[in-house]
Amino acid sequence: MTTLIEEFKLKTKDVQKMYSDYILPTYTQLPVCLVKGKGSWVWDLEGKKYLDFFPGWAVSGLGHCHPAVVSAIKEQSKKVIHIPNNFLNLTQARLAKTIVEHSFPGKLFFSNSGAEAVEVAIKFAKKFGAEKKRSEIITFKQSFHGRSYAAMSASGQDVMHDGFKPLVQGFKYATFNDFDSVKKLVTSKTAAILLEPIQGEGGIHVATGEFVKNLRKLCNDKKILLIFDEVQTGMGRTGKMFAFQHLKVKPDIMTMAKSLGGGVPIGATLVSNKVKNVLTPGSHGSTYGGNPLVSRASLAVFEAIKKESLLEKTQELGDYLKLHLEKLQRRYPVVKEIRGRGLMLGMELSITGKPVVDECLKQGLIINVTQGNILRILPAMTVTKKQVDTAMNMLDYALSKWCHAF
Repeated sequence: MTTLIEEFKLKTKDVQKMYSDYILPTYTQLPVCLVKGKGSWVWDLEGKKYLDFFPGWAVSGLGHCHPAVVSAIKEQSKKVIHIPNNFLNLTQARLAKTIVEHSFPGKLFFSNSGAEAVEVAIKFAKKFGAEKKRSEIITFKQSFHGRSYAAMSASGQDVMHDGFKPLVQGFKYATFNDFDSVKKLVTSKTAAILLEPIQGEGGIHVATGEFVKNLRKLCNDKKILLIFDEVQTGMGRTGKMFAFQHLKVKPDIMTMAKSLGGGVPIGATLVSNKVKNVLTPGSHGSTYGGNPLVSRASLAVFEAIKKESLLEKTQELGDYLKLHLEKLQRRYPVVKEIRGRGLMLGMELSITGKPVVDECLKQGLIINVTQGNILRILPAMTVTKKQVDTAMNMLDYALSKWCHAF
């Protein structure tokens, strides 16, 4: 077996060979092997330093290896790492109470990922509507809810469905921010409406207040569940603990994951008190969901957000970052629009964005492109103005080189 010392004698090409030999090619692999992270910085196997403005696909909301999370994991690992969910779990109970206190009254189910949290919400909606034979769920075009089978079926992107049909039945896809398109799909079989307050993978499209308020009224009138997928928007990303708090509309069910664990795998589904008793013992379960280790890490995330005033800093730094992006928009005609909220921002280009992302990586900046032409920029809440300045200089260079090439 390779020792830790021997690992650092390896080169990236050696790791690529191991991937080629032993790992399924389900990801578009970047030729970079990251081995260390601290805050908004990461280092690769050869020692090159990168500014990470898309940390762990928005998982590392506090940055990499935040001291509070590291300390919590270390402390908890000395006590107990895992216990089954038919025993009482102190850290899970504390975490559930903390989430409710920061969102809305209800009860939680803990899982391991965003996709699993969405699966719980889907099962809940189906069970909720079963007595009246309501099984259909309305989602939205360009939405993304995960890659497990029902979550994938709920996602309104044809590219995700190719090769996996027949899909899980009962999903209809409306147009985001178009209330009339939703009303046309509602029938006596509709059990729920599921949406992201900000479509992430779909291109950083922000739900309007009027649209969401109309959805809430429709759901109240028709006795339909309103489900918010806050897997990416939750835990302070938008400047509020959860994005629904900007909209002043409470969902009946909310899913969360990613930044919830500060880097460790955890998902959660919060169900409001008015419909909390739908799932009963044996109707769902998760072996690892909310175990002591991940629950303690998640508690540390909440503690750090409060102690470091990260919600306020996210609003401030989000505005600062957006101003930088808008300056780039004025400088480069290929930049069509800047949109988003807090530290969840997108830059829509008139031409493909991959060359820009690749050039940024060469310069030492990690960002992401989605839908082919939308740059996703989601730095950690602990990012500094100096790091924003550095990142924007690198993006400026990448845009100038890319625009010149085309």
